[in-house]
Amino acid sequence: MHPEQYSRRILLCVSGLSPQIVTETLYALTCVGEPRFVPNEIHLLTTADGAEQARLTLLSKTPGWFQRLREDHGLPDIRFTLDSLHILHDANGRPLRDIREVADNEAIADAITAKVREFTADPDCAIHASIAGGRKTMGFYLGYALSLFGRPQDRLSHVLVSSPFESNADFFYPTPQERVIYTREGQPLDASDATVMLADIPFVRLRDGLQEALLEPGASFSAVVVQAQRNLAAPGLMLDRATCRVRCGETVLRLTPISFAWLAWFARRALEGLPAIHHTEADFAEFLAEYRALTDELSSEYERAIKALSTHQPEDLQHYFEQRTSKLKRELVKALGLPGARPYLIQGDGRRPRSRYALRLEPQQIHFSPAAED
Repeated sequence: MHPEQYSRRILLCVSGLSPQIVTETLYALTCVGEPRFVPNEIHLLTTADGAEQARLTLLSKTPGWFQRLREDHGLPDIRFTLDSLHILHDANGRPLRDIREVADNEAIADAITAKVREFTADPDCAIHASIAGGRKTMGFYLGYALSLFGRPQDRLSHVLVSSPFESNADFFYPTPQERVIYTREGQPLDASDATVMLADIPFVRLRDGLQEALLEPGASFSAVVVQAQRNLAAPGLMLDRATCRVRCGETVLRLTPISFAWLAWFARRALEGLPAIHHTEADFAEFLAEYRALTDELSSEYERAIKALSTHQPEDLQHYFEQRTSKLKRELVKALGLPGARPYLIQGDGRRPRSRYALRLEPQQIHFSPAAED
C-alpha cells in the first residue's frame, strides 16, 4: 500500500524554538502536490522550551495556529494534543532545555530511536518524518533512526519555505486570504504569498538487517548502529567446535549443537570445493560425525538423529533435511537479521524438486578454530 492508504498515518517532527515547522510541514503534506498525505496523528519530539512554544502557539485557543490551519484549509480531525509533545530528557532524566553535553546527545539519540521503533512496530502505521526543526543533531538522529527502523511505507523530508517568509516567527503557513505579517526590519508581508513545499529525502532502509532483539524496546541507538555496521562487514565464517560458537562477519553467536553440526558439515564441504547436494545424494554419516564430536554418543538427541536418518523412505529424509536447514536458518536470522544471515544460510539453487543445497561462501571465507582441526 502507498503511505496515504494506511489506517494510521503519523507526522513525526523534531523542533526546538520554531514550532512553525509542524504547520508548515502539515500544510505541504495536505495542500501541495500529489498524492496528499493527511496524517491522523502528529507527534513532536522537542525540548522543554520547545514544548512550551508549541503549546502556546500551536495548541492554544489564541493564536492556535494548528486549529486555524485545519479550519483555513478544510483538514479533517487530526490528533495533536499536549500528550503529543514528547519532551526529551538529559542524561540525568531531567527535561532537556538545550543540547550542550555529549551525554545529552546520547540521551536524545536513545529517546528518538525509542519513539521511531515504537511507531514502526505497528504494521498498520505509515510515518512521515520531518527533520526540518530543532538542533541539527535532533534532525540527524531522527533521519538515522528512520533509516534503521523504517519500512517501505515510511518517508523522510525537509520543509522548504520561500524567502522572506523562512524563519519569520510570525509565519506558520500560507493563508487562503491576505494576512499581513512583518519582517524584523518592519517590512510588511502577505502570508498568502508564501510558497511551502517538501524536499523528499531518500534513505537506506536497514530494518531487515537488524536482529530481532534490537526491534524490541530497550536497545540503545549505539547498539543498533553497531549491529547494522556488523551486518555490512565482509562475509566470513569462523566455527569453534569447543563452544558451538560461530563468528559471522563481526557477530559472534552460539548455535544449538545440532545446528552447529549441520552448518559445520556444509562448511567442510565448501572448504573442500564439493558441489551442492540433493538430499538423496547426501552422506548423512558426515553430518553425524560432526554431531557426535559435539555430544555424547548415548545422548537422547544424538540417538534421535541416528533413528531419523536410518529410514529408507526418501520423503522422511527430505523432511529431515529441510527441517534441519530451516531450523539453522531461524537461529541465524534471529541473531543477525535476514540480510545479515543470508551469506551463512544453506541455500538451494531453486530447481525444485531437484534443488541442490550448499553453503555459498568461498573456501577462503571459512575457517575452523584450531581445536576443531585436531
